Amino acid sequence: MDPNFLMIGLMLVFIVFFMILPQRNRMKKEKEFEKSLKVGEKIITKSGIHGKIAELNETTVVIETMAGKLLIEKVAISMEMTTKLNAPANAAKK
Repeated sequence: MDPNFLMIGLMLVFIVFFMILPQRNRMKKEKEFEKSLKVGEKIITKSGIHGKIAELNETTVVIETMAGKLLIEKVAISMEMTTKLNAPANAAKK
C-alpha cells in the first residue's frame, strides 16, 4: 500500500473526529436549547440585545426590551450568553 494513501486516509479520519463530529454535537445542543426556551425567560441575542421572551412561535420569538418589542429568529439567541445570564437565577432557586 502506498504511504500517500495512508496519509490521506489519516487526514480524513482526523477531519471527521476533530472537526465534523464536534460541530454536529454543538448543533444538536443548540437545537435542544431552542426547544427549551420558555415565555418569560431572559435572553441575550448573538448581537448583544438583552430581553425577555414575550411570545414564542415555531421559528421566531418576540422579545421585550427597554425600547419595546422585537421579532427575532430563534437562531439569533446566544446559547452561551443566555445560559450564563440565567445561571445565577437557577442557582438561587435551588
